[in-house]
Amino acid sequence: MTAYSHSRAGGSHTTTEPETTKTVIEAFDRFVVQKDPDTFAVVALKSASMHRSITYRGKIVEWISHRVHLVYLLAYLPELNLIEILWRKMKYAWLPLSAYFSFDRLCDEVHRLLGGYGTDRAINFEEELIKMILG
Repeated sequence: MTAYSHSRAGGSHTTTEPETTKTVIEAFDRFVVQKDPDTFAVVALKSASMHRSITYRGKIVEWISHRVHLVYLLAYLPELNLIEILWRKMKYAWLPLSAYFSFDRLCDEVHRLLGGYGTDRAINFEEELIKMILG
């Protein structure tokens, strides 16, 4: 699971753990702590089961009190999911072939790319969305 801030203000969080309600809640809790309390954040989410669980829904009011608001994407629209656009760009344009030699090497390269995002590399998401829509 990868979470990434479009503005880069929220930083990033990566894990090789399976995406579960628990790991998603932990990632959101870390985001809330790292986020500037005066900043309003909107988080776009896929409509996955872990984003609809009772435990998860119980945390939403807490996150809203920290000015973090959730918006759910329509099902099966990865082209509107910014993290999917970022991952596609990393996978097909930025990752060297040598990254696929081992899982550890792949993790190192992904962390390197995320660490340099916004300074070494960046994506114009508006341009990417227009390309996808127009084909």
